Amino acid sequence: MKRIPREKAMAYELNKDAPPALRVKLGESFVVETEDAASGLLRSPDRLPIPEHRPTMKFTPHKSNPVGGPIYVEGVEAGDLLVVNIERIVPDTQGFTAVRPGAGPLGDSYSWREATTAYTHIIQHLPGPSGTTRDGTAVFNERFQWPLRPFVGTIGVAPEREVETSVIGQGPWGGNLDCQDMREGVKAFLNCYNDGGLLYVGDVHGSQGDTEFTGTANETRAEVTLSCDVVKRRRIPFPRLETRESLI
Repeated sequence: MKRIPREKAMAYELNKDAPPALRVKLGESFVVETEDAASGLLRSPDRLPIPEHRPTMKFTPHKSNPVGGPIYVEGVEAGDLLVVNIERIVPDTQGFTAVRPGAGPLGDSYSWREATTAYTHIIQHLPGPSGTTRDGTAVFNERFQWPLRPFVGTIGVAPEREVETSVIGQGPWGGNLDCQDMREGVKAFLNCYNDGGLLYVGDVHGSQGDTEFTGTANETRAEVTLSCDVVKRRRIPFPRLETRESLI
């Protein structure tokens, strides 16, 4: 099976001019080995979300949410609708959550002063019934554990012109959606603006609630298996998800 290795899944833009990292056929499964949202720089509690420990924060905008791509899908043209089948997500054996001062809904909170100090916590991932972390358990500490529910946080295609914050923001092309429904078994529909679709994927979360109160969730590396189909000559207002139960 074709794959993008983790060390090459480090793009910070959805760039239409980048050479394809992978070329696949319609219906062909492939793998993207994703890095975590902090580019693998916060792998222990002593590594804090500050520029001294995470130099990618020194850029404007920050280099966050690295993605693998572009993936050129043969048979897809500009003006088509790309259908991305998320077949399998296997998180790493650990993730992290962090407090980045000033980030998230609690970033300027006077009620939660804890959210003003940089902090990193490592979350262990234990395997589940499948023998993998696909259906495993997140261990925060001895008191707090919960089921892993991995999903793809950043997914999109290259727009007609590069948007500086395309892997931080969102648009009709996708981007940093952080939608917890973007999980195994889901179909994602994305407008295509270039031949081949030029898909990018990254920023997997091991789990997340309804938002990121301090700017992060359970951020993790992962191995993501996908395949693509196409709806010819079709446009939609914004990315769409098709789950077994609903349209999102």
